[in-house]
Amino acid sequence: MTPEVLMEERVIRYDTIGLDLVSLLRSLIEGILGADATQSSLFDTLSHWWGIYSIVALLLSVLFFIGFVYAKIKGGQLMAIVQHALHEAEAAWAHAYGGAVAKDARWTDIESHVTTDNPNDWRLAIIEADIMLEDVLEQAGYVGTTLGERLKAARNNPFQTIDDAWEAHIVRNKIAHSGSDFVLTQKKAKDTITQFGRVFQEFGTI
Repeated sequence: MTPEVLMEERVIRYDTIGLDLVSLLRSLIEGILGADATQSSLFDTLSHWWGIYSIVALLLSVLFFIGFVYAKIKGGQLMAIVQHALHEAEAAWAHAYGGAVAKDARWTDIESHVTTDNPNDWRLAIIEADIMLEDVLEQAGYVGTTLGERLKAARNNPFQTIDDAWEAHIVRNKIAHSGSDFVLTQKKAKDTITQFGRVFQEFGTI
């Protein structure tokens, strides 16, 4: 064999050792079955199936890529929904428990008024407690434009401390209508605030 032929064969052999699997397969068949085998039906069949495999692999790669993009988009949408649900849950918690804290602070302020030595503070405590009672009954669903109407509506669906509510509201009306002519002692003021407190405890306000 001449040097030129040997060199050409070496170049051909070198070129087949790459990622070209078809050429590599052809080289193996030539080495085992001879050069004529490259034209055989076996090689044609293998080449045919390799082509099909390449096409299927390419299609699957495209499908997997599309699936990945779709999952990424849906994952982002799901995360947005979860975040929205969390924000709503936080808002509901703040509304429920934050409101309770605010009401407790309101009640604490009322109680502080009735412990002073100033009769005007006692009157103010009862008036504020009466306003708070009207808000509580309104939130509880008792209808009416005034607290008296709401208490009358409560007769059809009475609560346990309705008598306390009526008596405390009557004291408030005396303060509002009689003014300074109504003599309010601190003991009476504290007893009235206690009655308001029992109503608020029943409704879970304090």
